[in-house]
Amino acid sequence: MADKMRIGWIGTGVMGLSMAGHLQAAGWPLTVYNRTKAKTQPLLDKGAKWADTPRAVAEASDVVFTIVGYPHDVEEVTLGENGVLRGLAAGGIVCDMSTSSPVLAERIAAAARQQGCESLDAPVTGGDVGARDAKLSIFVGGDQAAYERVLPCFNKMGTNILHCGGAGFGQKGKLANQAAIAGVMISTCESFLFAQEAGLDVSKWMELVVAGSGGSFAMNSLGRRMLKGDFAPGFFIDHFIKDLGLCLEECRRMKLVLPGITLADQLYRTMQAKGQGSKGTQALVECLAELSAKKWNACCK
Repeated sequence: MADKMRIGWIGTGVMGLSMAGHLQAAGWPLTVYNRTKAKTQPLLDKGAKWADTPRAVAEASDVVFTIVGYPHDVEEVTLGENGVLRGLAAGGIVCDMSTSSPVLAERIAAAARQQGCESLDAPVTGGDVGARDAKLSIFVGGDQAAYERVLPCFNKMGTNILHCGGAGFGQKGKLANQAAIAGVMISTCESFLFAQEAGLDVSKWMELVVAGSGGSFAMNSLGRRMLKGDFAPGFFIDHFIKDLGLCLEECRRMKLVLPGITLADQLYRTMQAKGQGSKGTQALVECLAELSAKKWNACCK
């Protein structure tokens, strides 16, 4: 490998572990941190080094990737007292791959530049499967030269990569994607529920529809999980609610009214209030069924 830059990785959850693993397999020296150390063990077993804080990760790295849950987590691991920018040397790059706030991404970029570093915001889509198979789509915002330097790493994690613009534009691109997903999840779940209540063989119906104009990636992937009664999270409802909240925040800032996002936010918050936030987004079909005093049972036939 021409560039043996030292890689730092913070966040080894459902997606982060696989993503970091691809970089490690490609030969980059890896230093890792996660709030729960045990979740980094697969990387440590293959030679990664452990660091006790995000700051310590940065002190041992040229490029630090973060993928954590919420904007306040991003702020803490990047700008906090023991954050990445406390330890990153001049010329270093911090690349946040969480879905977070465009405004926060701009703040991080400004703070990084003040100490001679660069920041990229590079949220991803593709879920647990895309992360595992290195087929993520990656939306990148930030400095062009920094983007080109990190691009070899992106290429090991994803197949569709777009430099969307300056700081914050990666997050804006991802939030636009989440707006699309909100509508697709509602339509997919509603169509499945309609098919069930109409007495159709939902599995056979889906195979016909998914190949035509009514089909979608969500139907082909999450729809199949729904038919198995599999509501394990490829993407947590709790995290999707966070994303929808960020979308609505940007809508208010832009004076933009998007009713579909508002409806999806209300439906998923209803599920969260019932203690279902740790389920996958495909569990929306159960919520929609309950609105009509029905039960999703096509998976049981």
